[in-house]
Amino acid sequence: MIFINISHILLALLIFGFLIFIHELGHYLTARAFGVTIREFAIGMGPKLFSHRSPKTGIAYSLRALPIGGFVSMVGEDEESDDENAFHRKPVWQRIIVTAAGAFMNVLIGVIVMSLLVMTQDVLPSNVIGAFIEHEDGSPNYAQASGLQVGDEILEVDGVRVRIANETIYEVMRRGIEPLDVTVLRNGERITIENVIFPVIADHGIRYGNVDFKVTPEAKTPVTVLKHAVFRSTSTIKMIWESLYDLLNGRYGVESVSGPVGVTKALGEAAESGVGDLVYLAVVISMNLGVMNLLPLPALDGGRLLFQLIELIRRKPVRPEIEGYVHFAGMVLLMILMVVIAVKDIFTLI
Repeated sequence: MIFINISHILLALLIFGFLIFIHELGHYLTARAFGVTIREFAIGMGPKLFSHRSPKTGIAYSLRALPIGGFVSMVGEDEESDDENAFHRKPVWQRIIVTAAGAFMNVLIGVIVMSLLVMTQDVLPSNVIGAFIEHEDGSPNYAQASGLQVGDEILEVDGVRVRIANETIYEVMRRGIEPLDVTVLRNGERITIENVIFPVIADHGIRYGNVDFKVTPEAKTPVTVLKHAVFRSTSTIKMIWESLYDLLNGRYGVESVSGPVGVTKALGEAAESGVGDLVYLAVVISMNLGVMNLLPLPALDGGRLLFQLIELIRRKPVRPEIEGYVHFAGMVLLMILMVVIAVKDIFTLI
């Protein structure tokens, strides 16, 4: 049996705790800005380990025993209230902002940390082919044999615009199990090479394309740092959305989904690989938390946003008891799913 190191568990708790704090901070700050009456700001669920009530605002700030989430308890969020500053009495556009702010904060902190990662890199990889990688078996390089040349600046992969090497690597990884059309800038001329072949690798039964060339470094300037920070961030968010799509269409199986146990193991492995890998994985988790929370599913922020958007269109809210039943059912299903994934992760470690 493989055990997760206790230090890895503590590291995961620290990272999850910080990301949950950032998420709930988004809800809290926007609720305060709109004058919503707040009962409690809590990190964790279950019994309170520590709690302090502000004598000025009456808000309780709590740390709870179970590190599986957090919440901002607002008057009138799930019940009717006579309080003039109750959540349900605020204009729907304000409630939409408060609801979406948690996910926005997770994505924002991901973009900020990604920018810091880019700034600390010694070299920024361009999108210009610098050399082709030789195969160990001595076979010809696939990309070179398909018509790509040293000095080509890659502009599109299978019709998708790419601006940095990370985008190119991702598009080839996802699409390169089949021949691709690659558009390049060669000697000032834009040309498209059709049916470019890349090596295909398999990991846990899933096939990926593999880039078999190296790129040249790009001059590190404020402009290029900003470019890489922006497009690495957008590429990561795109990867999250497309991974969800690939899960739904069957390319990825359920075994590819990880819960807290699997993510803790991944964080431990990343920590052993280096600080850069650990920080990048934390960025992906933060962005993933933000994106997934916006899915229009009951019990998630996206589910609440869906009801608020319906209210915006209908100009009257859905009956609170109906919305409450929907979110309760969603919470039950979500907890069952979390247990199933946790059991799967545990058996994977055995």
